[in-house]
Amino acid sequence: MSDNESLYRKSNIRRLRELAEYSPETFRAFVEFDRLALSPGVIPKKMKELIAVAVAHVTGCPYCIEGHVTSAKRLEATKEEIMEAVMVATALKAGSAFAHSSNALNAYEGTGEEDLYSRSNFNRFNEMKDINPETFLGFANFDREALKAGLLSRKEKELIAVAVAHVTGCAYCIESHTKKAKQLGVSPQELTESIFVATALKAGSALAHSVNALNAYD
Repeated sequence: MSDNESLYRKSNIRRLRELAEYSPETFRAFVEFDRLALSPGVIPKKMKELIAVAVAHVTGCPYCIEGHVTSAKRLEATKEEIMEAVMVATALKAGSAFAHSSNALNAYEGTGEEDLYSRSNFNRFNEMKDINPETFLGFANFDREALKAGLLSRKEKELIAVAVAHVTGCAYCIESHTKKAKQLGVSPQELTESIFVATALKAGSALAHSVNALNAYD
């Protein structure tokens, strides 16, 4: 593909430094936040990078995927560990769509309820099994496989799940996976650090695409 045709090139990311010229204080503030969010804390640096890789696959930012996979590899994350993190992200992104099936059922039936997010909606998920049993079981099996312990522990996978759920914005997923994480011994500090990684990656995705905006402007 020619240089003029490609919208995503690795070299584009070099233009990020231009933001320091156009909006220096805000750029510096973001860089410092991003550094703090990804620095080792109660969650080790390697695990934070695996969370970042997972979240980047949900934001769909190719620059973020490139950068954080490279960082995770540098911290000796294996290809298998990275793929396990990606599969958790995949399950959570699919799970967000599935979770909203309860809202779809409510809307279809015209319940007219004011509260669109209610814990009682969880009770409607099994109706999807009755409506489309084979596909329901296929999803349930995939979700279970993606979240079971492998090279990454159940606790680590639930930390990834919580982070991803904050990017998909699924209230049901946040509720469910936070409770599962707590049951597995995740502390409030670990929970918060994983959420800050997700926050940094969601913001970082927008920032990274500024290079496309600069190219388009020019």
